[in-house]
Amino acid sequence: MQRKSLDIWVGLFVAIGVAALMFLALKAGNMSSMSFAQTYDITAKFDNIGSLRRQAAVKASGVVVGRVADITFDDKTYKALVTLRMEAGYKFPKDSSAKILTSGLLGEQYIGIEAGGDLANLAGGDKIARTQSAAVLEDLINQFIYSKAAEGKDSK
Repeated sequence: MQRKSLDIWVGLFVAIGVAALMFLALKAGNMSSMSFAQTYDITAKFDNIGSLRRQAAVKASGVVVGRVADITFDDKTYKALVTLRMEAGYKFPKDSSAKILTSGLLGEQYIGIEAGGDLANLAGGDKIARTQSAAVLEDLINQFIYSKAAEGKDSK
């Protein structure tokens, strides 16, 4: 009887361990927020997406309203074409804008949506016209260095 009880406890412990590993794997792969709710796809073109990845969050006012479904390169405009899979419960005006933001100073990147004022809403297949690319840290540092170098030349 005691052996059977021990086997049950060991089995329960192993099952909990496997569930914990699955949870961590889904969290690490950014797949833990998979949803089977109704969605619609919209697209946006960016000059530079930085380190944006598929399954990155799409947020409005800090609330996750969708995910990045796909990232491709448009060889006609030489821009990154990002497909956003938005949850059907969230509607945004057609003149909304999208920008690539970073969580913290060096955190993961996500897309922020700012609602516009148009009366018509975005629907499946629509495009967001106003976009702002990711801020690349190296570019910001270079701008700072060049501006300081220019100030040094002007003072002589």
